[in-house]
Amino acid sequence: MKTRIASALLAGIAVAVATPALAAKDAPAGPAVAAGIAIANPPAVVAASAAYQTAQQQRPVTYKPQIDQANARKAQIEAQLKPLIDKLQADSKAANPNRAALQAQYEQIQQIEQAGQAEIQKILEPLNLSQQYVLEQIGDKLDAATQAAMDKKKVTLVLDSQSVIKAGQAYNLNQDILTELNALIPSAQLVPPAGWMPRAQREQQAQAAQQQQPAGAQPAKKQPEGR
Repeated sequence: MKTRIASALLAGIAVAVATPALAAKDAPAGPAVAAGIAIANPPAVVAASAAYQTAQQQRPVTYKPQIDQANARKAQIEAQLKPLIDKLQADSKAANPNRAALQAQYEQIQQIEQAGQAEIQKILEPLNLSQQYVLEQIGDKLDAATQAAMDKKKVTLVLDSQSVIKAGQAYNLNQDILTELNALIPSAQLVPPAGWMPRAQREQQAQAAQQQQPAGAQPAKKQPEGR
């Protein structure tokens, strides 16, 4: 059973740096650039941010007990599965294998694997919450960082680079957004407050609570979000 204990949300992201414009008066003219338009890759910018990178380095240390527990449990499950898998393989090579027995063995192995994966995911849930908490903090500043970069570059339209077939580096706004993002949020809190939930879950709970309220009832005041 292959269970990933800890993984980065995004890996190998290279943030492109915009090519400086030619300043020499007699320099050969480059390709035409449409003013006011730029492209960017928001997930790549977030993953390259100082806050995200620092959190990625701190998380394995802060959550080492959970990681060690998950690794130990993973080893136990693998040890439990090995003789069952070996027996299944041996029985399947028999001259006249019992198909029903093989199916039962396979289902038993599958059940143990699935239960083990669920158990390990539960152990690692604090790491997942930490990851989402950090991403939410950075994401909350991304729009302001993008707007600041647009204002400085006099850009009025930013397109997702993943939806653009091809564009010159002169259009790339990633580094500009990254600079602004690092200024707005140089670091993020790694450990979420007790009871914190990702925004999607908070919104679902709020929507469900609103639907359960009797007609004419005043909606509850919104609680401040953990930051």
